[in-house]
Amino acid sequence: MDWILSFVEVIRSFGGPYINHHWKLEDYMNELRGNVNSLNSRKRDLELKMEAEDRCGKKMKKEVENWLKDVEKVGNEVKNIEEEFPSVSFLSRGRLGSFVCQTIENVNKIYQQGSFLDGVAVDGPPATGVTLLTSNLEGEINVKEQIWKYLMGDEVGMIGVCGMGGIGKTTIMKHINNQLLKDNRFDQVIWVTVSKELNIFKLQEDIANSLKQALPTTVLQRAAQLKNILEGKRYVLILDDVWKRFSLLDVGVPKPTLGMRRKVVLTSRLIEVCKSMGCEVVKVQPLSKNESMNLFLDHVGRRVVQDQNLKDIVDKIVEKCGGLPLSIVTIAGTMKEVDDFCEWKNALIELEERVESVKELDIEVYEPLKFSYDHLRDPKIQNCFLYCSLYPEDFIIRKVELIENWIDEGLLDGLQTKEAMHHRGYSILNKLENNCLLERVGDFIDGVKMHDVLRDMALYIAGHQFMGKAGMQLKEFPSEQEWTVSVEKVSLMRNSILEIPSHISPRWPHLSTLILQSCDLRRISESFFKHMSGLKVLDLSRNKIVSLPNSISNLKTLNALILAKCRQLKYVPSLAKLRALRKLNLLHTGFEEVPQGIEMLENLRDLRMALKELPVGILRRICHLQCLMLQDTFVKGEEVGQLRKLEWVSCSFRNVQEFKKYAECTQGKWPTSFIFQVGGPPVQWYIGFGRPPNFKKIEKQVKFRDSEIERCDDRVVPHDLQTLTIEKCDDFKCLNNIPLFRKATDLKECQITQCEGMEFVVDLSLSSSDALHNIEELYLKGLRNLREVVRVGVGVGVAVEIESTSHAPTPPAIFSSLKEFHMSFCSRVKKLFPVELLQGLQNLEEIFVECCEEMEELIASEENHKGEGTTFILPKLKSLWLQVLPKLKSICSGGVMIPADSLQNLGIVKCPEVKRIPLSLPLVENGKLSPPPSLERIIVGLREWWESVECDQSNAKDVLSPFVRYSEW
Repeated sequence: MDWILSFVEVIRSFGGPYINHHWKLEDYMNELRGNVNSLNSRKRDLELKMEAEDRCGKKMKKEVENWLKDVEKVGNEVKNIEEEFPSVSFLSRGRLGSFVCQTIENVNKIYQQGSFLDGVAVDGPPATGVTLLTSNLEGEINVKEQIWKYLMGDEVGMIGVCGMGGIGKTTIMKHINNQLLKDNRFDQVIWVTVSKELNIFKLQEDIANSLKQALPTTVLQRAAQLKNILEGKRYVLILDDVWKRFSLLDVGVPKPTLGMRRKVVLTSRLIEVCKSMGCEVVKVQPLSKNESMNLFLDHVGRRVVQDQNLKDIVDKIVEKCGGLPLSIVTIAGTMKEVDDFCEWKNALIELEERVESVKELDIEVYEPLKFSYDHLRDPKIQNCFLYCSLYPEDFIIRKVELIENWIDEGLLDGLQTKEAMHHRGYSILNKLENNCLLERVGDFIDGVKMHDVLRDMALYIAGHQFMGKAGMQLKEFPSEQEWTVSVEKVSLMRNSILEIPSHISPRWPHLSTLILQSCDLRRISESFFKHMSGLKVLDLSRNKIVSLPNSISNLKTLNALILAKCRQLKYVPSLAKLRALRKLNLLHTGFEEVPQGIEMLENLRDLRMALKELPVGILRRICHLQCLMLQDTFVKGEEVGQLRKLEWVSCSFRNVQEFKKYAECTQGKWPTSFIFQVGGPPVQWYIGFGRPPNFKKIEKQVKFRDSEIERCDDRVVPHDLQTLTIEKCDDFKCLNNIPLFRKATDLKECQITQCEGMEFVVDLSLSSSDALHNIEELYLKGLRNLREVVRVGVGVGVAVEIESTSHAPTPPAIFSSLKEFHMSFCSRVKKLFPVELLQGLQNLEEIFVECCEEMEELIASEENHKGEGTTFILPKLKSLWLQVLPKLKSICSGGVMIPADSLQNLGIVKCPEVKRIPLSLPLVENGKLSPPPSLERIIVGLREWWESVECDQSNAKDVLSPFVRYSEW
């Protein structure tokens, strides 16, 4: 009877609901099971949607991710209920029934939340890769569509694109590469050019560079690490210009697995290579007659077919190109703007004679292309083109270095100044590019490439006069039997030839150019140069030689001796007999003495070297110098100032007094380009030092280091000074105090580093400075006593202790051209800019602030501004990087926002007090927020910080989240 009394007590305590939960537990369980089944069905439908969105490169919304977590959590609760239900005691049925009712409500709530009418995903970040320059694609639509179908499907992992040289394989794949970058279905698109001489180590390096990863030193270790990296990604690997079979696993590339979104595409002239590597082959056919004509007219102009007589000739010329896009484009470039009937007729006759005189396949390709070479007419321009074939296949040739080499070869002779030669060189490059004989490359490198078919053609034209074995992984110097006695130019650059032994003494009486750059050379035998009496250009740069053989002293016709970056070089023999020498480059070598006999080189025009000391009087003996670069030594101002023909100079003066003497000697006639350092230890090295003179990009730089800069008046530097660097100069408080700064009206870049006395960059209470208006880049680093960037008067932005004067311009007039602003290790600055000043910073594109421990507010707004509505600032901002700012609370105050239309990069790392990101995202037509079209990445610190930070616009974080990368740095 005791249990009955206990049961009665329980009923009294819980009342009616408890009785219902007790007696209806089975009904509740059935209802719960039905609701959970419905929830799981919705979950499966949503997962199918996500799979489809994932294949399109989209990313799951954060709210969907949280919903799935809720489903999982409630599923675990139901699982626990199901485990307890079969053995629940009589007394516990009411409690369990109550819990089941609560779970039913929770399941129903989660089910309702899972409708997601606005979709389950957002656009993911675009694939990482490089957008390649390419021309319009004529024809080959079916080929491109077939390749694209294989890339998007799950049936094919390896694709081989085959066809003869010049048929357009690379062009097609460049278009696909760029389309993949926009499509978002892959994380990474990797483009690597392989070329004839397969090098597994270099191939691994190129893939790793595309992934921005570093690899170990051995091939096996590199392969293992590369495989681990790639297995975590969805990628397309494009291997262009493959000539032989190799194992992907030896490189570290996992074999493409169906359904895993890993694809490998290779292009090759050899169908056997593609088949042997397990590729699904897509063959590129020659263009049809109509496609060929359209491509030709796109490049030559459609006016040529308006005259029927001319049209008939054009038809026949296009037919002779055999449907090869490279031949069509190259010949069209040659005939562009030619209107004379006789010239077109002559062109047809020449093409017919060429094509019909040969039968071999490669020669049939070369001969139509050779037509464009012949139509250069000028032998010097033709030789400039042929010279490019001395570089390795698919090598990116920097234009300025190529022009320097043309000058050394005497191909630009007849001009008096180095600047004129460079302008002539660029004119020739433009002609070669316009005639499609060279290809312009790169946004970061001003360079050109030679199509591999055109390189083969150039070597075919040069015949026995050229020996081009560049980049062929040679381990030994070629035997004398491999070369002909008539050879004029030999290029063995970028091989691994450790030494030239004594038994090799080639008889090359006509040899004028020998390029042994980057060969890893350690030793050259004494007899090697014995029979090279006509040698004019010798390039031994980037090798490990310790000494030069004495036989170099007898190369009396030598014009250029290039030894740059032979860092172990300790001995150079006498140069006294090298009276023809015009260029000597000993930069970045271990040789720090003035070479014996250099004072005899009266024809020397270009001298670049590092010295412990420059003997007095040397420069007077070689007074015809046009280019002078001296490293590690101070020069006398008077001696350098008397070199009247100097056009490009980089050197160091011991102090301001020596710099003044130089300025006085020039009598206002400054070199075209100059890089001077005044004070401090002499220039040892900095980025760009020793690079060839580039008269396309004139440099006018002065760096003051540990010197009394206030004693340097405005007559010491020219008014067209472009870059001013001030380092460890403690005798000034702001730029206004420096006399030379007031008149440098063309100043574009200003760098100020470790200047202890500097309190303000600009003080508007002092006299105005015209130099401020044109500055585009401002760098501030290690200014420990800097308090404000701009000190303004009362009532102009930020309150300070001083009153403004009549000289002070209004803040919007300051830095109106500024594009880049960098500040680091400036510990006393609390507020960067007043918002009123930013009204004048309409061109600012990049802000970088790092390690400023007291920085509290990036853009300060006066109290009376707040609440007046939204103010938009920095309309052109592309990059905002904020790192290690522990006290930063605000990027900008309430009511101030930054339009994100142009934003590319945002980084906020180790700024824990920042609670708001004041970006204004663009809107699309339906009124929804859209990520900025140019946005590449957002780097933040901890995930917890990103999840807690706020944005002013609703759903802004959901839009931005796919671009977020975490880095605790």
